[in-house]
Amino acid sequence: MKDAPVPTDENKRLEAVHRIAILDTEPEERFDVLTREAVDKLKVPMSMVSILDSNREWFKSCIGLDKKEGDRTVSFCGHALLATNIFIVEDTLKDLRFADNPMVVGFPFIRFYAGVAIFDHETHQPIGVFCVKDIKPRKLTTEEVGIIIDLADRAEKELNK
Repeated sequence: MKDAPVPTDENKRLEAVHRIAILDTEPEERFDVLTREAVDKLKVPMSMVSILDSNREWFKSCIGLDKKEGDRTVSFCGHALLATNIFIVEDTLKDLRFADNPMVVGFPFIRFYAGVAIFDHETHQPIGVFCVKDIKPRKLTTEEVGIIIDLADRAEKELNK
């Protein structure tokens, strides 16, 4: 397993995360509606709006998994955070970065992941990820990729209000 990378300007990124003051806040319908829409439209069991703090990924919205946060080093979102476009892993067991990841070999047995980085508009720093996960491998259609990118864009706009 490859640990999630840390950006070279991590201190600036963390300043942006803390500036938006959303960590550890209560769930909000404006985010939950987006993750529910992803689950419904894409027929996936899990969707999250994740904010990446120094050591954890914290879920502002989480559908399909009864958790509020996870370890950043093993997070898929930690990888997606630095991607320049949508980050897709069609089959986690065939990807050396994730094949022995505890979330792949154990609960929730993630076999597919797609995520799009969400940015702070003031600093242009990546602060989180909108993602979907499945327990079976899959390939996305062009339309499905568009749905995820659109939902991520909407989540980013909500975070920047």
